[in-house]
Amino acid sequence: MSETVLVVGAAGANAGLVVPQLAERGARVRALIRKPEQADAVRRAGAVEVAIGDLRDRASIDTALKNVTRLFYIAPAFIEHETELGLAMLEAARRAGAQRIVYSSVIHPVLTDLINHAAKARVEEAILNSGLDYVFLHPARFFQNYLVLWREIAETGRLVEPWSVKTRFSRVDYRDVAEVAALALTADRLLGGTYELCAEGVHDGEAVAQLLTRLLGREIRAERSDPAHVAPSGAPIRAMFEHYDRAGLVGNALTLSAILGRPPRTLEQFFRELSSGAYSSVRHAS
Repeated sequence: MSETVLVVGAAGANAGLVVPQLAERGARVRALIRKPEQADAVRRAGAVEVAIGDLRDRASIDTALKNVTRLFYIAPAFIEHETELGLAMLEAARRAGAQRIVYSSVIHPVLTDLINHAAKARVEEAILNSGLDYVFLHPARFFQNYLVLWREIAETGRLVEPWSVKTRFSRVDYRDVAEVAALALTADRLLGGTYELCAEGVHDGEAVAQLLTRLLGREIRAERSDPAHVAPSGAPIRAMFEHYDRAGLVGNALTLSAILGRPPRTLEQFFRELSSGAYSSVRHAS
Protein backbone atom coordinates (compact mmCIF):
# COMPACT_ATOMS: atom_id res chain seq x y z
CA MET A 1 0.00 0.00 0.00
CA SER A 2 1.19 3.49 -0.79
CA GLU A 3 -1.37 5.08 1.53
CA THR A 4 -0.43 6.04 5.08
CA VAL A 5 -2.78 4.71 7.76
CA LEU A 6 -2.97 6.57 11.07
CA VAL A 7 -3.79 4.36 14.05
CA VAL A 8 -5.08 6.46 16.93
CA GLY A 9 -4.10 5.15 20.36
CA ALA A 10 -1.59 2.75 18.83
CA ALA A 11 0.13 2.09 22.16
CA GLY A 12 -3.14 1.05 23.77
CA ALA A 13 -4.28 -2.45 24.59
CA ASN A 14 -6.88 -2.44 21.81
CA ALA A 15 -5.69 -0.16 18.99
CA GLY A 16 -2.24 -1.62 19.56
CA LEU A 17 -3.54 -4.90 18.18
CA VAL A 18 -4.45 -3.22 14.88
CA VAL A 19 -0.87 -2.11 14.14
CA PRO A 20 0.67 -5.56 13.48
CA GLN A 21 -2.38 -6.64 11.50
CA LEU A 22 -1.90 -3.66 9.20
CA ALA A 23 1.84 -4.21 8.94
CA GLU A 24 1.30 -7.84 7.93
CA ARG A 25 -0.85 -6.58 5.06
CA GLY A 26 1.80 -4.18 3.81
CA ALA A 27 0.24 -0.98 5.12
CA ARG A 28 2.38 2.01 5.97
CA VAL A 29 1.38 2.60 9.58
CA ARG A 30 1.73 5.89 11.43
CA ALA A 31 1.13 5.36 15.14
CA LEU A 32 -0.43 8.17 17.16
CA ILE A 33 0.74 7.87 20.76
CA ARG A 34 0.71 10.19 23.76
CA LYS A 35 4.15 9.53 25.23
CA PRO A 36 7.55 9.45 23.46
CA GLU A 37 8.60 6.44 25.55
CA GLN A 38 5.91 4.39 23.77
CA ALA A 39 7.57 4.84 20.39
CA ASP A 40 9.87 1.82 20.47
CA ALA A 41 7.01 -0.54 21.31
CA VAL A 42 4.78 0.61 18.45
CA ARG A 43 7.69 0.42 16.01
CA ARG A 44 8.35 -3.16 17.11
CA ALA A 45 4.65 -3.86 16.50
CA GLY A 46 5.00 -2.66 12.91
CA ALA A 47 4.60 1.12 12.81
CA VAL A 48 6.82 2.86 10.27
CA GLU A 49 6.16 6.36 11.57
CA VAL A 50 5.30 7.74 15.01
CA ALA A 51 3.34 10.87 15.87
CA ILE A 52 3.09 12.25 19.41
CA GLY A 53 -0.21 13.89 20.22
CA ASP A 54 -3.31 14.19 22.33
CA LEU A 55 -6.95 14.11 21.24
CA ARG A 56 -7.47 17.41 23.05
CA ASP A 57 -4.62 19.13 21.19
CA ARG A 58 -5.82 20.16 17.73
CA ALA A 59 -2.36 21.11 16.48
CA SER A 60 -0.89 17.72 17.35
CA ILE A 61 -3.79 15.93 15.66
CA ASP A 62 -3.40 18.04 12.52
CA THR A 63 0.29 17.15 12.43
CA ALA A 64 -0.42 13.46 12.95
CA LEU A 65 -2.91 13.45 10.07
CA LYS A 66 -0.64 15.15 7.54
CA ASN A 67 -0.57 13.09 4.31
CA VAL A 68 -2.77 10.43 5.89
CA THR A 69 -5.38 8.86 3.61
CA ARG A 70 -6.85 6.25 5.98
CA LEU A 71 -7.64 6.42 9.67
CA PHE A 72 -8.38 3.93 12.43
CA TYR A 73 -10.15 5.57 15.33
CA ILE A 74 -11.20 4.22 18.71
CA ALA A 75 -11.96 6.52 21.63
CA PRO A 76 -10.40 5.86 25.03
CA ALA A 77 -12.95 4.18 27.28
CA PHE A 78 -15.20 6.65 29.08
CA ILE A 79 -13.06 9.62 28.10
CA GLU A 80 -14.68 12.93 29.00
CA HIS A 81 -16.31 14.76 26.08
CA GLU A 82 -16.04 11.65 23.90
CA THR A 83 -18.45 12.92 21.26
CA GLU A 84 -16.75 16.27 20.88
CA LEU A 85 -13.32 14.65 20.60
CA GLY A 86 -14.61 12.23 17.98
CA LEU A 87 -16.18 15.02 15.95
CA ALA A 88 -12.97 17.03 16.16
CA MET A 89 -10.95 14.04 14.94
CA LEU A 90 -13.33 13.59 12.02
CA GLU A 91 -13.11 17.26 11.06
CA ALA A 92 -9.32 17.13 11.30
CA ALA A 93 -9.30 14.08 9.03
CA ARG A 94 -11.42 15.90 6.48
CA ARG A 95 -9.11 18.93 6.57
CA ALA A 96 -6.12 16.64 6.02
CA GLY A 97 -7.72 15.06 2.96
CA ALA A 98 -8.24 11.61 4.44
CA GLN A 99 -10.46 9.38 2.36
CA ARG A 100 -11.39 6.51 4.66
CA ILE A 101 -12.17 6.06 8.34
CA VAL A 102 -12.62 2.80 10.20
CA TYR A 103 -14.37 3.58 13.46
CA SER A 104 -14.31 1.08 16.30
CA SER A 105 -17.61 1.97 17.93
CA VAL A 106 -19.67 -0.31 20.19
CA ILE A 107 -22.37 -2.93 19.89
CA HIS A 108 -25.84 -1.32 19.89
CA PRO A 109 -24.89 2.39 19.83
CA VAL A 110 -28.64 3.14 19.66
CA LEU A 111 -28.86 2.51 23.42
CA THR A 112 -29.15 6.19 24.26
CA ASP A 113 -29.46 5.58 28.01
CA LEU A 114 -25.84 4.40 27.97
CA ILE A 115 -23.58 7.43 27.73
CA ASN A 116 -20.68 5.53 26.17
CA HIS A 117 -23.00 4.17 23.46
CA ALA A 118 -24.85 7.42 22.74
CA ALA A 119 -21.57 9.31 22.40
CA LYS A 120 -20.48 6.97 19.63
CA ALA A 121 -23.82 7.15 17.83
CA ARG A 122 -23.37 10.87 17.31
CA VAL A 123 -19.90 10.34 15.88
CA GLU A 124 -21.26 7.69 13.52
CA GLU A 125 -23.94 10.11 12.34
CA ALA A 126 -21.29 12.72 11.59
CA ILE A 127 -19.20 10.20 9.67
CA LEU A 128 -22.23 9.27 7.57
CA ASN A 129 -22.60 12.93 6.67
CA SER A 130 -18.89 13.53 6.08
CA GLY A 131 -18.48 12.17 2.56
CA LEU A 132 -15.61 9.91 3.68
CA ASP A 133 -15.56 6.21 2.93
CA TYR A 134 -16.31 4.45 6.19
CA VAL A 135 -16.57 1.17 8.04
CA PHE A 136 -18.29 0.95 11.43
CA LEU A 137 -17.20 -1.81 13.78
CA HIS A 138 -19.66 -2.73 16.55
CA PRO A 139 -17.76 -5.06 18.87
CA ALA A 140 -19.32 -6.72 21.91
CA ARG A 141 -17.61 -6.61 25.31
CA PHE A 142 -13.94 -7.44 24.93
CA PHE A 143 -12.36 -10.63 26.25
CA GLN A 144 -9.47 -8.35 27.14
CA ASN A 145 -11.54 -6.78 29.94
CA TYR A 146 -10.70 -9.89 31.95
CA LEU A 147 -7.02 -8.98 31.96
CA VAL A 148 -7.52 -6.54 34.83
CA LEU A 149 -9.48 -9.15 36.80
CA TRP A 150 -7.25 -12.13 36.16
CA ARG A 151 -4.92 -11.81 39.15
CA GLU A 152 -7.84 -11.38 41.56
CA ILE A 153 -9.63 -14.38 40.03
CA ALA A 154 -6.52 -16.53 40.34
CA GLU A 155 -5.69 -15.40 43.88
CA THR A 156 -9.15 -15.31 45.46
CA GLY A 157 -11.26 -17.70 43.40
CA ARG A 158 -13.83 -14.95 42.90
CA LEU A 159 -15.08 -13.29 39.71
CA VAL A 160 -16.45 -10.00 41.00
CA GLU A 161 -18.30 -7.56 38.72
CA PRO A 162 -20.73 -4.69 39.47
CA TRP A 163 -23.80 -6.22 37.81
CA SER A 164 -25.95 -9.29 38.28
CA VAL A 165 -24.30 -12.69 37.96
CA LYS A 166 -27.27 -13.53 35.72
CA THR A 167 -26.50 -10.74 33.22
CA ARG A 168 -25.91 -12.21 29.76
CA PHE A 169 -23.22 -10.81 27.48
CA SER A 170 -21.86 -11.48 24.06
CA ARG A 171 -18.12 -10.94 24.00
CA VAL A 172 -15.30 -10.80 21.46
CA ASP A 173 -11.54 -11.08 21.35
CA TYR A 174 -10.24 -7.70 20.21
CA ARG A 175 -7.57 -9.48 18.19
CA ASP A 176 -10.39 -10.60 15.89
CA VAL A 177 -11.76 -7.06 15.78
CA ALA A 178 -8.27 -5.82 14.91
CA GLU A 179 -8.11 -8.25 12.02
CA VAL A 180 -11.41 -6.93 10.68
CA ALA A 181 -10.16 -3.36 11.09
CA ALA A 182 -7.02 -4.15 9.09
CA LEU A 183 -9.08 -5.76 6.33
CA ALA A 184 -11.31 -2.69 6.21
CA LEU A 185 -8.31 -0.36 5.97
CA THR A 186 -6.38 -2.28 3.32
CA ALA A 187 -9.13 -3.63 1.06
CA ASP A 188 -12.49 -2.43 -0.22
CA ARG A 189 -14.93 -5.27 0.33
CA LEU A 190 -16.13 -4.00 3.73
CA LEU A 191 -16.61 -0.36 2.73
CA GLY A 192 -19.91 1.25 3.64
CA GLY A 193 -20.77 -1.47 6.13
CA THR A 194 -21.74 -1.63 9.79
CA TYR A 195 -20.57 -4.88 11.37
CA GLU A 196 -21.64 -6.40 14.68
CA LEU A 197 -18.64 -8.34 15.95
CA CYS A 198 -19.20 -11.10 18.50
CA ALA A 199 -17.67 -14.45 19.33
CA GLU A 200 -19.84 -17.53 19.62
CA GLY A 201 -21.62 -17.97 22.93
CA VAL A 202 -23.58 -15.79 25.33
CA HIS A 203 -22.48 -16.14 28.96
CA ASP A 204 -23.64 -14.76 32.27
CA GLY A 205 -21.25 -14.43 35.22
CA GLU A 206 -22.14 -17.83 36.60
CA ALA A 207 -21.41 -19.52 33.26
CA VAL A 208 -18.06 -17.72 33.04
CA ALA A 209 -17.23 -18.87 36.58
CA GLN A 210 -18.11 -22.45 35.66
CA LEU A 211 -15.84 -22.25 32.62
CA LEU A 212 -13.01 -20.92 34.77
CA THR A 213 -13.61 -23.62 37.38
CA ARG A 214 -13.17 -26.30 34.74
CA LEU A 215 -10.08 -24.74 33.20
CA LEU A 216 -8.30 -23.82 36.43
CA GLY A 217 -9.19 -26.98 38.33
CA ARG A 218 -10.50 -25.06 41.35
CA GLU A 219 -13.81 -23.48 42.26
CA ILE A 220 -14.36 -19.97 40.93
CA ARG A 221 -17.43 -18.12 42.23
CA ALA A 222 -19.25 -15.30 40.46
CA GLU A 223 -20.21 -12.45 42.77
CA ARG A 224 -21.75 -9.04 42.36
CA SER A 225 -19.92 -6.11 43.90
CA ASP A 226 -21.76 -3.03 45.09
CA PRO A 227 -22.08 -0.69 42.06
CA ALA A 228 -21.82 2.26 44.45
CA HIS A 229 -18.22 1.29 45.12
CA VAL A 230 -17.47 1.73 41.41
CA ALA A 231 -19.68 4.72 40.62
CA PRO A 232 -21.68 7.02 42.91
CA SER A 233 -25.44 7.22 42.64
CA GLY A 234 -26.49 9.17 39.56
CA ALA A 235 -23.15 8.76 37.77
CA PRO A 236 -23.53 7.86 34.06
CA ILE A 237 -21.70 4.59 34.52
CA ARG A 238 -24.41 3.49 36.98
CA ALA A 239 -26.93 3.70 34.14
CA MET A 240 -24.78 1.20 32.28
CA PHE A 241 -24.82 -1.23 35.21
CA GLU A 242 -28.60 -0.83 35.56
CA HIS A 243 -29.09 -1.54 31.86
CA TYR A 244 -26.94 -4.64 32.15
CA ASP A 245 -29.11 -5.83 35.05
CA ARG A 246 -32.27 -5.40 32.95
CA ALA A 247 -31.22 -6.50 29.48
CA GLY A 248 -27.59 -7.55 29.23
CA LEU A 249 -25.77 -6.91 25.96
CA VAL A 250 -26.23 -9.62 23.36
CA GLY A 251 -25.30 -9.96 19.69
CA ASN A 252 -24.62 -12.59 17.04
CA ALA A 253 -21.39 -14.20 15.80
CA LEU A 254 -22.43 -14.77 12.18
CA THR A 255 -21.02 -11.51 10.81
CA LEU A 256 -17.59 -11.90 12.37
CA SER A 257 -17.32 -15.51 11.21
CA ALA A 258 -18.24 -14.50 7.66
CA ILE A 259 -15.70 -11.68 7.51
CA LEU A 260 -12.83 -13.72 8.96
CA GLY A 261 -13.66 -16.86 7.00
CA ARG A 262 -13.14 -18.86 10.19
CA PRO A 263 -14.74 -19.19 13.62
CA PRO A 264 -13.86 -16.31 15.94
CA ARG A 265 -11.69 -17.01 18.96
CA THR A 266 -13.70 -18.33 21.89
CA LEU A 267 -13.73 -17.24 25.51
CA GLU A 268 -12.42 -20.67 26.49
CA GLN A 269 -9.44 -20.27 24.15
CA PHE A 270 -8.73 -16.86 25.63
CA PHE A 271 -8.84 -18.16 29.20
CA ARG A 272 -6.56 -21.05 28.24
CA GLU A 273 -4.01 -18.53 26.99
CA LEU A 274 -4.27 -16.56 30.22
CA SER A 275 -3.99 -19.59 32.46
CA SER A 276 -0.97 -20.93 30.57
CA GLY A 277 0.79 -17.55 30.47
CA ALA A 278 0.73 -17.59 26.67
CA TYR A 279 -1.37 -14.48 26.13
CA SER A 280 1.37 -11.93 26.81
CA SER A 281 3.48 -13.43 24.02
CA VAL A 282 0.70 -13.38 21.42
CA ARG A 283 -1.21 -10.17 22.21
CA HIS A 284 0.30 -8.44 19.16
CA ALA A 285 0.08 -11.46 16.89
CA SER A 286 -2.64 -12.52 14.48
